Amino acid sequence: MLAAVLILSGLALAGGGAWLVALRGSPYYLAAGVAALASGVLLWRGRSAALWVFAGWLLATLVWALWESGLDWWPLAARLDLLFVLGVLLVTPWVARSLGSTGLGSARAALATVLMLSVGIAVASWTVDRHDQAGSLPAAAVVSDAASAVPSDEWHAYGRTGHGQRWSPLKQITPDNVGSLQLAWQFRTGDLRGRPGDPVETTYEVTPLKIGNRLYLCTPHQSVVALDATTGQQIWRYDPLIQGELALQHLTCRGLGYQPPRAEAPAAAASAPATEADTSPQRVGLLVAATSTGAKAIDRCPAKLFMPTADGRLIALDPETGAICRSFGGGRGQVDLWAHMPNLKPGSYYSTSPPVVTQNLVIIGGTVLDNVSTKEQSGVIRAFDIETGALVWNWDSGNPDATAPIAAGASYTPNSPNSWSISSVDEALGLVYVPMGNQPPDQWGGQRSAAVETYSSSVVALEVATGKPRWVFQTVHHDLWDYDVPSQPSLVDLTVGGATVPALVQPTKQGEIFVLDRRTGKPLLPVEEVAAPQGAATGDHTAPTQPRSAVSFEPQRLEGRHMWGATLFDQLACRIAFHRLRYDGRFTPPSEGGSLIYPGNFGVFNWGSIAVDPVRQVAFTTPTTLAFTSTLVPRPDATSLMVQGKGEPQGPLPALNENFGAPYAAKMSAFTSPLGIPCQQPPWGNVAGVDLRTGQVAWKHRNGTVRDLSPLPLPFRMGVPNIGGPMMTAGGVAFLSGTLDDYVRGYDVSTGRELWKQRLPAGGQATPMTYAGTDGRQLLLVVAGGHGSTGTKPGDYVLAYALPR
Repeated sequence: MLAAVLILSGLALAGGGAWLVALRGSPYYLAAGVAALASGVLLWRGRSAALWVFAGWLLATLVWALWESGLDWWPLAARLDLLFVLGVLLVTPWVARSLGSTGLGSARAALATVLMLSVGIAVASWTVDRHDQAGSLPAAAVVSDAASAVPSDEWHAYGRTGHGQRWSPLKQITPDNVGSLQLAWQFRTGDLRGRPGDPVETTYEVTPLKIGNRLYLCTPHQSVVALDATTGQQIWRYDPLIQGELALQHLTCRGLGYQPPRAEAPAAAASAPATEADTSPQRVGLLVAATSTGAKAIDRCPAKLFMPTADGRLIALDPETGAICRSFGGGRGQVDLWAHMPNLKPGSYYSTSPPVVTQNLVIIGGTVLDNVSTKEQSGVIRAFDIETGALVWNWDSGNPDATAPIAAGASYTPNSPNSWSISSVDEALGLVYVPMGNQPPDQWGGQRSAAVETYSSSVVALEVATGKPRWVFQTVHHDLWDYDVPSQPSLVDLTVGGATVPALVQPTKQGEIFVLDRRTGKPLLPVEEVAAPQGAATGDHTAPTQPRSAVSFEPQRLEGRHMWGATLFDQLACRIAFHRLRYDGRFTPPSEGGSLIYPGNFGVFNWGSIAVDPVRQVAFTTPTTLAFTSTLVPRPDATSLMVQGKGEPQGPLPALNENFGAPYAAKMSAFTSPLGIPCQQPPWGNVAGVDLRTGQVAWKHRNGTVRDLSPLPLPFRMGVPNIGGPMMTAGGVAFLSGTLDDYVRGYDVSTGRELWKQRLPAGGQATPMTYAGTDGRQLLLVVAGGHGSTGTKPGDYVLAYALPR
């Protein structure tokens, strides 16, 4: 049996190895195939020389593995695991009895010696982590913009305040006591993914708000729930009655907007028109649905919660009762986000993220379908009067200079770049900071306008009062990689050259963290333009350079030696795939033959962003590095399905990546082995600490296990991807629940050392928050509901942790 295994393995390795050599890859696999065949044939014939050949093969593999990867356990394991198991079997007495006695003792000794050497090297590799960077962040406070109108024990916006820092001034939980955290209470919303019509990317990504002694959250299917913050008991629930048959690509709700009570009642303002939108029975019926079904309503709300819905509405609710605020939206308690929107297709446009709320305005963008067609909705950003819902201004990146409310009967620019993530606001400067996406299709840009080329994949500062653009900083030029700016900008005052400067910190999918003066958009830490690969598809072009920040988590350029797998065989398959793809480094353009995109559009950073401590002027970050592939498929016409099967699209679900109306459809996927694991070697996910004054990465550690990603619950700490953001506290502890194993973890901010972890009942792909209850205890709040696209366990949990009483 062993002889047959070796012979078959040899044939596979020799055949694949010859193919790899033809692709100018490593000759090792061809040589390994020959060695496997020779040892298998000799074993079949009962020759002890089989052990000598195998020992030589194992020793050569050990030397080759060390030459390629050094003392790095996981790359070594992929190269040696199968050989080691076969070698152990070959030295057993059962095999020895079938071999001739001539030279058998010395052959077994030689093989045993090489096996022992392999064990020694493996043990040595466990004592070091070549990817680990130890260090410490500065502890001294310098200057702080920590003062806020938000009480220290509350959380009023997605990032706690409009500055988007994800930092709390609470200090009760510290590195010394965080290990004692225990579950204080648990609430289940009853909202689980898997309903008819749910898209694959149905996710639970909400960060709740804490106001007074109440928590406010939304669920994936758009209900709004109020809980007692101390006990977790439900107080009220609101169901917005979402329209069915929606063309959804995503179904999620990241959070709510909150308007606190105003010191004085505003001067009498005209009510907003009921809607300036499409006045079809479908839309009008939708706008009156909540009141027509008996939902509670009050004329005017001193404070408001703002809830964006999947069918394109923005609803205002009373935080006290959950009643609709009639004064907003002309008596209906809602405004229609389809107003003046081109290409009406319910579900193809809505806001997955909470709006920005200022003293007088609620400001909101929205997501459009990615890579479905060239006739999608507008990426317009709109500001509504916070009391009446009247449209105050609109900024359309396809028509950026016209910000006055659009004329009756007019439409916004189709297919203009949108903002689907969370914006930040500095009301003292009078600016709202908007992270912008790309114009679909993402992978081909041959017909983009000058305005699109300016505002696509950028962060834009708009005047709060007028919506006029003050400045724009583009993070990717002529984006062909779906490198939308996915993260909320973090606003923080930094000490630069002895002066206090209002800064904006912007993480990106490609791994840059740009640190800008938020007054002007000028870099505070150096940004250089570096040469980028050329050679776009026919009719398109690539930018000659791309910006690179002094704070960069750009991953190491991939080579054949970085390919990985569970065994030699899938590692060989990954090497063959790697050499068949076009890869010229970061910003390799998509191609008809297939390109390797690294990092891929999953993003080094995504919507969870980073956490920023305004006192220490440091950031806690969660860089993820996964490679993807991108292949352009020529389209013969504007309607045929090219990457999703045959025929015409059916039903409301969108035909993703078909790019109807463009010259190419796009095939995109993670770069994985035949076993479905990443082709690049781990780690795939880390935590890292950054000094924002200098740009120095003080420490970096792999983060997370493969317990929930492998067929067996193996707790191997390999460093796994993260989707969901971190949170920091003044107590010196950071928290993160978004790794693709089902844990919430606490870390020492200074060193990044993991101090505490707790098993979650479902995937925790949301950003945690913290607050204090009426009993004075600081609570850590974690939402665990899973993420459809990453396959984490679904759930409907809201979990609060606290120190023992």
